[in-house]
Amino acid sequence: MKSLMCLAVAVFFEARAEPVEGMEVVAAVILNRVEDHRYPDSVCSVVNEPKAFSFTHDGLTDDPERHTGHQDKLAWVTSQEVAKEALRGDYVGITSTHYHNTSVSPFWAKHYKSDGQVGNHLFFTNDTPHK
Repeated sequence: MKSLMCLAVAVFFEARAEPVEGMEVVAAVILNRVEDHRYPDSVCSVVNEPKAFSFTHDGLTDDPERHTGHQDKLAWVTSQEVAKEALRGDYVGITSTHYHNTSVSPFWAKHYKSDGQVGNHLFFTNDTPHK
């Protein structure tokens, strides 16, 4: 799968119910990881890193086109546009390498610098020497 499709699928499944800004920040997190030596060096490798993004191991389909509701169709189009823009370098200038939904409290969140909230996601920068 090409970088564009990997990024668009990740944005769709991780942030389709978020405002466009939330989708853009999710895309930026993935691209920040690609640029960070602690993480894989391609979009698809970052997205598919074991347990990195919940949609990759939830047991559900990872095909956005199988989600046929009106809002899902709109979100898929938007996800592809956000991914294209991000890969062109038109994305928000943040340092975040992690995020989580406000409904969970992952163990790592207390170790990373909080960057704020967009929609229902909290964003963090891992400024530790470890992954």
